[in-house]
Amino acid sequence: MNGKSNDTVFEPCRLQITEICIFNHGYDCKKTKEKKKGVFYLINKTNMTQTKEMFEQWWQCNNTSRPLMNIRVSLDKPTEPLIHETRASTPEQAHIGLEINLPRFLNYARAHLFLCEAVPNFSVNIGPGSLATYVGSEPVFAYDTVWYTKCIEDVSSYPSIAFDSNNIWWKKHFEILKEAKRLSNDEFYVCIPDLVENIDIISAMRGPQEICYDLMDYPDHIKRLIQSVEDIYFEYYDRLYEELKIGESIMYTGFQIIGEGKTAKVQCDFCALIGPEQFNEFVLPLLAKQCGLLRHSMYHLDGPDCIKHMDALMSINDLQAMQWVPSPGQPDCGNELWYPVYDKVKDAGKAMQVNIHNGGYEDWVNAADKFIKRYGCKGVYFLFPEMNSEQANRLIKKAENEWHA
Repeated sequence: MNGKSNDTVFEPCRLQITEICIFNHGYDCKKTKEKKKGVFYLINKTNMTQTKEMFEQWWQCNNTSRPLMNIRVSLDKPTEPLIHETRASTPEQAHIGLEINLPRFLNYARAHLFLCEAVPNFSVNIGPGSLATYVGSEPVFAYDTVWYTKCIEDVSSYPSIAFDSNNIWWKKHFEILKEAKRLSNDEFYVCIPDLVENIDIISAMRGPQEICYDLMDYPDHIKRLIQSVEDIYFEYYDRLYEELKIGESIMYTGFQIIGEGKTAKVQCDFCALIGPEQFNEFVLPLLAKQCGLLRHSMYHLDGPDCIKHMDALMSINDLQAMQWVPSPGQPDCGNELWYPVYDKVKDAGKAMQVNIHNGGYEDWVNAADKFIKRYGCKGVYFLFPEMNSEQANRLIKKAENEWHA
């Protein structure tokens, strides 16, 4: 495995949609390219075999040829004619309508090359924490966000959360994703949605301020409800995984991670409101259990108020990777201000995803270069903004020649 960009098993595919008709909630797509047995086709992606191998190495911090890099090249001319896009007539349609979002994605994919570890992938989310809508909360859609109604009035009397196959939002979301997968013809990944887990789901259903009081007044009932979320999480995840995987590999929405077997981002944004003692008591045990049931897991550490839990998080043996996200307005993830965070990740032997976007191209390269000089390439995955082909070629050449173990 040498990290070079060529690949002879996967071939690029220009998704040929010659007819699009709306039937109920989806499309009827006529494909004009037949697939060869054993050969996978992805839109404007030529090295998928290598990409999957690089990710498997990254999860184990064993990538030695270069860091993983998400590089998307904006083309002057799309590789196929663009599809007509329509404006959403409702906020809900803007978020989960295939007739709105699929043409937009396909046009983006046709106008970009996906280099190194960038992969064409399509997401449909009912906001961050879709699981809450499957078990009681109602989504409230706005064009720029989704939030959830509270449905738990009293944690002491609220029943443990159970899997509900008849929940309207679960059925609707699953059918939308299933239809997207059918239409993809495995030419792009349809991602596992942002389910979220643990106390974050209880917080969405009850309210974060109320949960802060409940932790003191009804600690056993909070534990009971968190346990019930853990009990049903994989009831939903497994159904999604079996429906959306390509081979055995899957992508998780929004976080640009791919893995063989069950793969997910895990999180606890609520942990910003509690101290290490409560985190270790209420959150950590079931978070560790969840990571043990996944083949690949990456923790989403969101904001400076969560850093106090780093030592506890790094103690989870089955947690493989960390994504650090500063607060809005702060320097991006690759800035040396955050090196103390990455020092803990490196010392724990875990992989790290680093989103570099401040400044221009030269700033991105310089930030990545400084990062590699401190941490090496093993277990490092850079996400870069879009760039042109000349910039991409220079960056890949530098990584292959200078950023190796």
